[in-house]
Amino acid sequence: MIEIPERYAVWYRQAPLLKLVGNTPLVEIPIFEKELPGCRFFAKVESGNPGGSIKDRPVRRMLLEALATGKLKAGQTIIDSSSGNAGIAYAMLGAALGLKVELVVPGNASMERKKRIKAHGATLVETDPIEGYDAALREAHRRYDADPRKYFMPDQYKNENNWRAHHDETAAEILEQTSGELTHFVAGVGTGGTITGCGRRLKAQVPGIKVIMVRPDTFPGIEGLKPLDEPGSIVPAIFDEKVVDEKVPVTIDHAYAYCARLAKDMGIFVGQSSGAYLKAAHEVAKRERKGTFVTIFNDLGERYFSARLWD
Repeated sequence: MIEIPERYAVWYRQAPLLKLVGNTPLVEIPIFEKELPGCRFFAKVESGNPGGSIKDRPVRRMLLEALATGKLKAGQTIIDSSSGNAGIAYAMLGAALGLKVELVVPGNASMERKKRIKAHGATLVETDPIEGYDAALREAHRRYDADPRKYFMPDQYKNENNWRAHHDETAAEILEQTSGELTHFVAGVGTGGTITGCGRRLKAQVPGIKVIMVRPDTFPGIEGLKPLDEPGSIVPAIFDEKVVDEKVPVTIDHAYAYCARLAKDMGIFVGQSSGAYLKAAHEVAKRERKGTFVTIFNDLGERYFSARLWD
């Protein structure tokens, strides 16, 4: 159980919803036990957060730090770009804290995510889906630069509190739940916060652990994950590539197939990035033949009914 820092206490009293973020279960996924008896697979089930995804963790940390340090001032509007899940976290936590929120998302973000953002009263701006997440990021910066007094921009791609939330909380929970007995950690890069924060702490405390990064295809891509190898791609400033031991390519069709297998064989209903993570873990395990693999199930499958994931 992660303790509440004293400097955040006033906002926890104002918004008890903050207490519901984190302390999610780690669940064993015995889907490959016959094929790979020497391997065990576990997933941190982040859909248990009140916003339904792992993004509640860094958004809570970024907003609370901004309030505690006075960087977020009364009357300012929070603005940032998001593929959808962070947008939900901003909108939800902003509503709980009485803060105005404006979000820029790619037009291909799922309808379920966009409706949830609007339900919390946030303003939604959409960019051309063909231009990917980088277009949303550039538009958010353009709006902030045009009126910096109106806006506070956490900038999740650059904000150190993004990866620190995962270092101090997500990784700490994984270490407690596994007693530090894991050999591989598998994740992807959206902002880079999860793999950087978890990777740094796990490597510091688990000798020999390997950090595996999912590398998605460029288009149509995998919602929530950035392809970083294309010319001109914006690499998140907080992403620490030094923690990554191996990159595993995963297509959207791979992600869909593993989501479907989890739903049918395990009863576990997750979104496409979670399927991609499991695919990458499976590929490494087929080569290694032994080990304890921990990954993240970032959100639920319901968030993608309007996409072709479940068609």
